[in-house]
Amino acid sequence: MKAKDETRSEEGLARLTRRQFLRATGVATVAATGLPAVLAADQSITVALVGCAHIHTASYVGLLTQREDVTVKFVWDHDAARANKYARQLEAKAVADLDQIWSDPAVTAVVICSETNRHRDLVLAAARAGKHLFVEKPLGITAQESREMADAIERANRLFTTGYFMRSDPKHIFLRAEIARGAFGMVTRARGSNCHNGSLGGWFDKEFRWMADPSIAGFGGFGDLGTHKLDILMWLLGDVEAVSADLRAVTHRYGECDETGEGLLQFQSGIIATLGAGWVDVADPVQLMVSGTTAHAVVINGQLFYQNAHVPGADGKEPFKHLPPAPREPIQQFLDAVAGKQGEPLVTPREAAARVAVMEALYRASSRRAWVKPA
Repeated sequence: MKAKDETRSEEGLARLTRRQFLRATGVATVAATGLPAVLAADQSITVALVGCAHIHTASYVGLLTQREDVTVKFVWDHDAARANKYARQLEAKAVADLDQIWSDPAVTAVVICSETNRHRDLVLAAARAGKHLFVEKPLGITAQESREMADAIERANRLFTTGYFMRSDPKHIFLRAEIARGAFGMVTRARGSNCHNGSLGGWFDKEFRWMADPSIAGFGGFGDLGTHKLDILMWLLGDVEAVSADLRAVTHRYGECDETGEGLLQFQSGIIATLGAGWVDVADPVQLMVSGTTAHAVVINGQLFYQNAHVPGADGKEPFKHLPPAPREPIQQFLDAVAGKQGEPLVTPREAAARVAVMEALYRASSRRAWVKPA
């Protein structure tokens, strides 16, 4: 979903550069969040892969092998066969003892792709060992343990991010900047949707069966996909005051694990939003909508339609193309930051924990058939 750098139209729409976006929207940088400044840019780094269970592990391994500035020294997983598999691909050493990773000063960063219920122990140990952390989403199963991890990472003053790749979409970056500069007037309502047909296709029948077990994954289909669009809604609109939801199993292929749902969110700003997510959809054409008193935006089949009388070319009838360049994927941003690049738009530990708190509240709201405030 990367877009090439484009100039604005001749009518005077100035190009939104990445630096302007960071300044306008307050994206967290290394300096702004108090994270450590790494001394030398573009230095070689040594990392370890800690846990290999997540469905995105293979793609991360592919990216790691492509980077000439990254050496993966160790691979650990509680499943030795899984650790050996990825260690061979990375030309790394599979280890059974995590202390080999924590005690090795050459290993400056870890990529954690374990089952979610193992995140807490792994993250706390990595923070104690002074390692920078990329942790696959969600950060934790509960709000309490997620805040505990965020506290530990902040105390250790380590770099952190998680796999919220939708922040790298130029459409989302553009909309965030437009909202921040007041182009929407008063934002009144929004909608996010993130769905696929994973249950219908049996994606979680074998190797990734744990992802359809909420006791291990933390959530089911709604939380698995919904956390991405929840992150975007909160990134655009701020903190959530209260939520309600209806989540449910549909095929029962994975027992009572939820496979779809709709959430209703009240933001502290007064904006209301809905969130749809799940594994039983054959299509998901309308992925985002933001409505305000002076502008309207909708993303349909990956294209942004923007209506704003004060923005040239934003008639809402044709796809809006005047978008900023796309940053790299979250794991690339993380590795770049560890290697010394400044100003990478990393997700903060506190942001990651806040998303877990809201998602936990959505699940509680569904079970109670009530409005719930995030813990």
